[in-house]
Amino acid sequence: MLSISTVNVNGIRAAARRGMPDWLTHAAPDILLLQEVRANRAQLDEVFETTDTIHLHDSCLKGRAGVAVISALPHGEVRTGLSEEEPEVDSGRWLEVDLSVPGLQRPLTVISTYLHSGTVGTEKMDFKYAHLDRVGARLSDLAADMAAGRREVLIAGDFNIVRSERDIKNWKGNYNKTAGVLQDEIDHLDRWFDELGFVDVHRQLAGDVQGPYTWWSWRGKAYDNDAGWRIDYQMASPGLAAAAREAHVFRAETWAERFSDHAPLTVRYEL
Repeated sequence: MLSISTVNVNGIRAAARRGMPDWLTHAAPDILLLQEVRANRAQLDEVFETTDTIHLHDSCLKGRAGVAVISALPHGEVRTGLSEEEPEVDSGRWLEVDLSVPGLQRPLTVISTYLHSGTVGTEKMDFKYAHLDRVGARLSDLAADMAAGRREVLIAGDFNIVRSERDIKNWKGNYNKTAGVLQDEIDHLDRWFDELGFVDVHRQLAGDVQGPYTWWSWRGKAYDNDAGWRIDYQMASPGLAAAAREAHVFRAETWAERFSDHAPLTVRYEL
């Protein structure tokens, strides 16, 4: 079994102080993907005492974004960003690592991504849509590699977009009103899943149910009332998705015991 976990840590140093190491010791994933690390490499090394290889693409904007891939599996090429001239606002949001995985005949390209959240009516939505276009172009290239049998692919992380009313508690109050629930954003996901052939592994395993959610606001009683959003994904090539057997969202028992506003999503693959 290959265990892969993804989590937006909302600042790795804060998450470590709040108890993330306890979860990590218990989960012990073979591959760990982090988003919103908000730290440089030296700071990340202070948090993780591990013999695993740590790959980090940090943002050039201090205290922002940052994505990482951590694994003991043999790795090949590492690629950061979506273009040679990456906009500053996109830095620290896309990291690709090619891994050799026992049981897979082809290399596995794992991608930790932190897509823009956006704010309706501001330039942040322009940044988000421009980034989504660049992501879509890269996914088209990866889909071609998948179809040619050159690699398996997993894109995991905080997409900051729900797919449907099953993925958010208050669909009616947010649809086409709030960033992350706009139809224009959802259309991007529909293209990735329906046209390019990627699989929403979590939804595939959970079935046609409400949630399970992966993000809850810190404010009010959202966590206690499970008024959440499902915005953290494991999006896989069909070959890898066919091997998925179990998905689990780790929920702390109480609001006070959370180490992030996101919950880790772990999927186990039988290779």
